[in-house]
Amino acid sequence: MTATEAAVADSSAPAAPPRAPALLRWAPLLAGAGYFAAVLLAADTDPADIVRYAGYLLLALILPGTLVYRALRRRPHTLVEDVAMGAAVGLVLELPAWALYAWLGLAGWLWTWPAAIVGLFLAVPRLRRHWLVRDYRPTPVGWSWSVAGAVAFFTTYLSSTFLERNPILPTSEETHQYLDLAYQLSLAGEAKHQFPIHLPQVAAEPLDYHWFGYVHMAATSLIGGIDLPVVALRLTIPALCAAAIVLTAVLGWRVSGRPAVGAIAAVLFFVVGETNFTDPVTMPFGTQASFVIWHGMSMIYSWVLLIALIAVLADVVDRRPDRPVAAIGRGAFVLAPLLMLASSGAKASSLPVVGLALAVTAVALLIATRRIPWAVVGAGLATAAAQLFATAVLYRFKSYGLAVDPWASSLEPYWTPPPGGWPSVLAVLAVFAAFVVNMQLRVVGMLPLLWLRRGRLEPVQWFLLGGALAGPALYLLLRQPGGGNQYFTRAGFAFAVVISAWGYVLVAERARLTRRSGTVLGLGALGLAAVLVALQFRYAEPATGETMFDWLRPLLWWSAGLAVLAVIAAGIWLPASLGIAALHKRGAIALLTAVLVVGAPGLLMDMRKSERSPNGGAYANIALPKSRVDAARWARDHSQPGDVLATNVHCLAVVNGWCDARSFWLSAYAERRVLVEGWGFAPRVASSGAYTPFWDQELLRRNDEAFSAPTEAGLRELRDRHAVRWLVVDRSVGTESPELGRLARLRYENGRMAVYQLS
Repeated sequence: MTATEAAVADSSAPAAPPRAPALLRWAPLLAGAGYFAAVLLAADTDPADIVRYAGYLLLALILPGTLVYRALRRRPHTLVEDVAMGAAVGLVLELPAWALYAWLGLAGWLWTWPAAIVGLFLAVPRLRRHWLVRDYRPTPVGWSWSVAGAVAFFTTYLSSTFLERNPILPTSEETHQYLDLAYQLSLAGEAKHQFPIHLPQVAAEPLDYHWFGYVHMAATSLIGGIDLPVVALRLTIPALCAAAIVLTAVLGWRVSGRPAVGAIAAVLFFVVGETNFTDPVTMPFGTQASFVIWHGMSMIYSWVLLIALIAVLADVVDRRPDRPVAAIGRGAFVLAPLLMLASSGAKASSLPVVGLALAVTAVALLIATRRIPWAVVGAGLATAAAQLFATAVLYRFKSYGLAVDPWASSLEPYWTPPPGGWPSVLAVLAVFAAFVVNMQLRVVGMLPLLWLRRGRLEPVQWFLLGGALAGPALYLLLRQPGGGNQYFTRAGFAFAVVISAWGYVLVAERARLTRRSGTVLGLGALGLAAVLVALQFRYAEPATGETMFDWLRPLLWWSAGLAVLAVIAAGIWLPASLGIAALHKRGAIALLTAVLVVGAPGLLMDMRKSERSPNGGAYANIALPKSRVDAARWARDHSQPGDVLATNVHCLAVVNGWCDARSFWLSAYAERRVLVEGWGFAPRVASSGAYTPFWDQELLRRNDEAFSAPTEAGLRELRDRHAVRWLVVDRSVGTESPELGRLARLRYENGRMAVYQLS
């Protein structure tokens, strides 16, 4: 940017708010961090682990990432932006650092990668200036408190649905846990000790999966010196959620030039949930926000990277010199590919939404300017290259059952079989309406933005709109077993909440709200939210019926009732505004506020549901006996990272003679590869279901005979050919042969479990 362009940008930017006293400026951060720590302590987290984790975040992630971000961006905006974007950049840099150290067999020295970055910025004179930045814009205190409040609310939500329901380690033989938690812990253990990564439940099987988030967990354990179950079940998920909330607020402010847009976007994303009216809350088109985050942390990990990527790409698509916030500059063309590559292995749903958003932007700009937007085209090609890398290298062209089949698994089951005639049409329309209300109501702020702009959108608005539409469009277009296509909608939320908040702020500006009327509006929104929560707690009932459509009836009746009330309120408001000046031209903002607040009970209803469940409301509530975990952790402590374990446990359950092969506890808590544990999540059978037989029956036979009919030759083959060094027996599944005690050394037993060592 030239000096003239910078002057234009500065002159067009809103006047900087007056700087508040230091105590007021830092109070939201101190209060938020203090509350965050208090929640972790209440969940039986060791204070020493919290201190170590704070050190890891500050010194090994945020510090190097912030220094690199400062070196790449042209001019500073706010300190909170530098730190939030720096955290995302730190996550990106962590990946190649881990790969290099793991490849060299130096994973224990991973702590030196941030030290190398810090040393570089100390040694190179041109980089030293990035240690101290003075010309930041002050952050409005109201913005800071709003963001801190959103973090506190969602941390409370996670505490209720996740932290309080899942002990770090099982406390008894009756402990239950959602099965995916052990699976993701096993992947983190694999990343901590192995390179290249394999499926830890089947030692020789490659892991064609989005596994980057589990590298982050492994790096946290390696650098912070924190036990992996503490990382997985206490620290990582709440911290990533807090980072996503702050980044959303930063993104909204950066792209719009209005701090309120960022704060409102963060609230829409992490405070207002899906709209529902059942108790326990149902999940007709996806999952509630907490469940989709903690049952598989790849979603929240990918959101952090995706939100940062949107912020960078917004700078790429909008090259105008009169932007309200100073451009990142040429560094955006370095940051964007890095964030794309990291996103490619974070969650498979991110880049397709980004690519479609860029395509929409390119077409819109081509029509508006009659010139090819080469920067947008280049970003699109970079997105395609990152997607090709993921498809070819990470996923090895496996589709996991993803196929083009409009509505088949998303909406069609709710109106199948069709009643025929007009009833059929009405049923289809009702299902679409339920989908919009359930999943998209909090993003309706984009509609007034489109109306007020008369379709003449800024480049970044086209980009946000493209992403907001691409997410649900891909969800409706594609089919995937298990509902995996819902994650496209979740990726679209990162775009949609920002443009929705932007539209809301434009309507509020048009209403010319005074401080007093704004306060009344805010209190009215809180009051309405409280009333809606009370009504749902009192009157919501379980979804019942013979068809899937019956699941939607409570939501449809609730929506219809609220629509009638809105019409009545509008009928009263319009004549009243003629005589009451405070109501004049403010009906639109009142109505939009009410609509956006309708989803407020969603997360609270999810918390209520969690109080009735031993593991936070997850559907696969499986036993995780303490004796099993004790044996696995003993094996971890007494084996080498390269040792392979064998076990006689493969099935979560046996149903009509079929094995539900989703057993992950041993690889999870031993942090070791297992010759054959459970194969239900193996990439090659992921689209076939958990009851698919194991593909190598001969290997499975040799594994099981090591326990039921061991021979010296058979055990030697497991040791020499498959690197098996330990045999872990669950006697409740099958008692080992007496011969095993002669052929192998019994090293551990606790009644139910026994661990043998092969010499």
